[in-house]
Amino acid sequence: MNTTALAPLPLLVCDDDVAVRAALRLFCKSEGWHCDLVASPDEALAAIAQQDYALLLADLNYSRDTTSGREGLDLIAQVRSSQPDLPIVAMTAWSTVSIAVEAMQLGASDFIEKPWDNTRLACIVRNLIQLRQSHRRGARLAAENTLLKAEAQDRPWICQSPAMQAVMAQLASVAATDVNILLTGENGTGKSQLAAWIHRHSRRADASLITVNMGAIADSLFESEMFGHQKGAFTDAREARIGRFELADQGTLFLDEVGNIPLNQQAKLLRVLETGQFERLGSSRAQFSNVRLISATNAPLAERVAEGSFRQDLLYRLNSVAIHLPPLRERQEDLLALAQHELSRQALRHQKPELPLSASAIQALQAYPWPGNVRELAHTMERATLLCRGSVIEAADLGLAHQAAPGQRPADPAGLDTLSLEDAEKLLIHIALRRHNGSASTAAMALGLSRSAFYRRLQKYGL
Repeated sequence: MNTTALAPLPLLVCDDDVAVRAALRLFCKSEGWHCDLVASPDEALAAIAQQDYALLLADLNYSRDTTSGREGLDLIAQVRSSQPDLPIVAMTAWSTVSIAVEAMQLGASDFIEKPWDNTRLACIVRNLIQLRQSHRRGARLAAENTLLKAEAQDRPWICQSPAMQAVMAQLASVAATDVNILLTGENGTGKSQLAAWIHRHSRRADASLITVNMGAIADSLFESEMFGHQKGAFTDAREARIGRFELADQGTLFLDEVGNIPLNQQAKLLRVLETGQFERLGSSRAQFSNVRLISATNAPLAERVAEGSFRQDLLYRLNSVAIHLPPLRERQEDLLALAQHELSRQALRHQKPELPLSASAIQALQAYPWPGNVRELAHTMERATLLCRGSVIEAADLGLAHQAAPGQRPADPAGLDTLSLEDAEKLLIHIALRRHNGSASTAAMALGLSRSAFYRRLQKYGL
């Protein structure tokens, strides 16, 4: 084990015996830990006030009283008051049950007698450092989740167009229920954002929304990702892992690009949807998960069923309610409002001034067919925010000149000379999607890419 990785912060050792301090310094060095040494409680409090430590290793007895432990107990109480999460290991050569109990009551994390056993002390220190790091990670995740929920609550769903108003009317009647919903529509129309909206307006809003991009999961990892695995279940399973169904218990599970689930895995997913029961890979113990399922796809699942590449019974489970999101080109009434919203968001995100759109920029936005839909619009507004050098965003700042529209031939060869490598790759992806009627799997195959690599490029380019 790499013990250094456990303690990026130094340890603080407080003891008035110079020989003990020297011994503990050698002990820490042998374990790969750096430590600071102080000789009194006052020095320890001064050090803690100036620097963050991974752990305090403190003697209980000092010059004022060598047997009662009062000075050390007072130190523990003061440190715990100012540093509630700092692990403290109390040490003394004059140990009694009552002193140990009082030290723990005042906030010591553990207690060890002198002379100590190096193996036991190393185990105590290592475990306490790991526990503190785990608590800090948990606190950070909780804070991040709170911020993400607050951001999602504040994000408006722009639906001025008749097409989107019809969609929201449908959702208003089913969002609060537990019915499974299948969202269909082109890439970038906002299916994942709409799934989050549904979750926030459901009875499960206080539980987790767990998202899985089914197009990015390798066939060999499907069961591990969805149902979890036990330690040793396969070669690289060095520790147990919780699957997505278990994480989403009592909440919502969102399966994005559900049309890309391999046929041989669809029966396993269907079983869980029908019974709520699954087993972690490598375990025979049945577990249950109560989830509300939302799925999304840009693939024509009915055609996949006819071809035999998608199970009809699974489709019935997914599309209790099917809702189609219209492409951005059919939502002209929403276009400028979405563009303005993205400009505000990107200006705030990148700490840039929020610039207005010129008449030429508005005309360019309205004339462009938006094959990448709302996701492409967001990336376009981000690029304009970062690259505009004037006080108004002009059409040239949008960078739409080399985008190929559906139904149009790509730019002529002379124009290709001006394209960057990224623009050329983006153009090829547009062409492949258009030739294969929006089927991401078929387009990926035509380009010689794996599904996961293709989806990474779709996300990168906002398509």
